[in-house]
Amino acid sequence: MDEELTDELSEMPGQTPDEQESSEGNDELSIESLVEQLTKERDEFKDMALRVQAEFENYRKRSAVQQIDEVDRNTGRLVEGLLAVLDACEAAVAHDLNGVEPILSSLLLVLNKQGLEVLELLDTVFDPSLAEAVVHEPSDIENSETIVTEVLRTGYRWKGRVLRAAMVKVKG
Repeated sequence: MDEELTDELSEMPGQTPDEQESSEGNDELSIESLVEQLTKERDEFKDMALRVQAEFENYRKRSAVQQIDEVDRNTGRLVEGLLAVLDACEAAVAHDLNGVEPILSSLLLVLNKQGLEVLELLDTVFDPSLAEAVVHEPSDIENSETIVTEVLRTGYRWKGRVLRAAMVKVKG
């Protein structure tokens, strides 16, 4: 390529050999600057492509997380609607109605597999983030911890978040 450029420059009329040499030096400088410019431009486009690719990957991950969260929220709403059915089944079991306990067990088993947890609070230290104390009895022992003595309405947690706080009777 340099030979072609040199041949073209030597054929330029009206230039002395010294002018031709300085012109060749300028052409070499311009070729070098052109190569530098093109390299810089290439690097800018490469950086831009990498940034766009990273942004797209972040978008894809964010969309997947949002979709999972939306499914969890919708499923949580469905489970929340079923809490009245669970309460009715628990009341029927408490009144010794035949045939309800297997239905309650099956329903709880299916919901447990999906992420529903029954809050087991009986004889535990009262935690206001898990339960509402609707009845309070004084303790026999002074300065004792507040203990849940009876669960009046079962509380549930859905995938780590309290879906419904339990209603409890406490002592202490």
